[in-house]
Amino acid sequence: MEKINAVITGVGGYVPDYVLTNDEICKMVDTNDEWIMTRIGVRERRILNEEGLGTSYMARKAAKDLMKKTGANPDDIDLVIVATTTADYHFPSTASILCDKLGLKNAFAFDMQAACCGFLYMLEAAANFIRSGRYKKVIIVGADKMSSVVDYTDRATCPIFGDGAAACMLEPTTEDFGIMDAILKTDGKGLPFLHMKAGGSVCPSSYFTIDNKMHFIHQEGRTVFKYAVSNMSDVTEEIARKNNLDKDSINWIIPHQANMRIIEAVAHRVEVPLDKVMVNIDHYGNTSAGTLPLCLWDFESQLKKGDNLIFTAFGAGFTWGAVYVKWGYDGSKNML
Repeated sequence: MEKINAVITGVGGYVPDYVLTNDEICKMVDTNDEWIMTRIGVRERRILNEEGLGTSYMARKAAKDLMKKTGANPDDIDLVIVATTTADYHFPSTASILCDKLGLKNAFAFDMQAACCGFLYMLEAAANFIRSGRYKKVIIVGADKMSSVVDYTDRATCPIFGDGAAACMLEPTTEDFGIMDAILKTDGKGLPFLHMKAGGSVCPSSYFTIDNKMHFIHQEGRTVFKYAVSNMSDVTEEIARKNNLDKDSINWIIPHQANMRIIEAVAHRVEVPLDKVMVNIDHYGNTSAGTLPLCLWDFESQLKKGDNLIFTAFGAGFTWGAVYVKWGYDGSKNML
């Protein structure tokens, strides 16, 4: 029996229409465009500001784009996974809402929460469902409405984040393409440095938690930066070495879009020039689980069958990792 692997066969995406610029951010907090660009690298970010719309709305838009581009029949979808930190509700899952909105009658669905590393964890999980031989079409969506958990009076965090979603279709292949290898890690010591203080079972919502702004992102930036640079660089180098990849054979590095200085440090570590690194942080900001698939959505037309891609990310938890993907189609032929 031939070995089954999982390959990405299509990409779809969505970002909201509203553009929040650095000029507007500077009117909210004491900062300036030069500081934001130098420290973070974000010029603008997209914000879902329509009342009553949450993460599932963006996920649905991205998945519909994907299904249209791939010509997928809703009845053929076996599984839907949504990676998100900003689910519509504590329950039910955002993935279950997505199935209803897309009319998927034969799929089971669940959410995955690994913060900014969610897409990597989800990619490997989905690939293993395909490798089992029991699932033929799997939709994975990285989506986050980060504006819903950002304090726009906190100059340290509010310039960083934006909203967006992107989706990939995974299908089986017996060719030498697809999700080739993954190194995924977790270290719970990261809890104090990046979390939301209230809203969970340890500290349920109350007048006190609301009055004290405990439902927003708490981040100790210097510590998170240090761990992100170190761990993303180490794991990217490790997966490259493990798979005999070097600066010449790596076609693309796709790093989590958290900070331009982190992106540059990772590229420097593996000696890959920045023109082989997917970067869109300047116009989307950090969309958490959405950053990696949004890069694929933006750069799809430049991808060629057989390209060697390394994805890497770092998130709250701490969670981090790298996934090696051998791309399965010429992206320019799959564009609408």
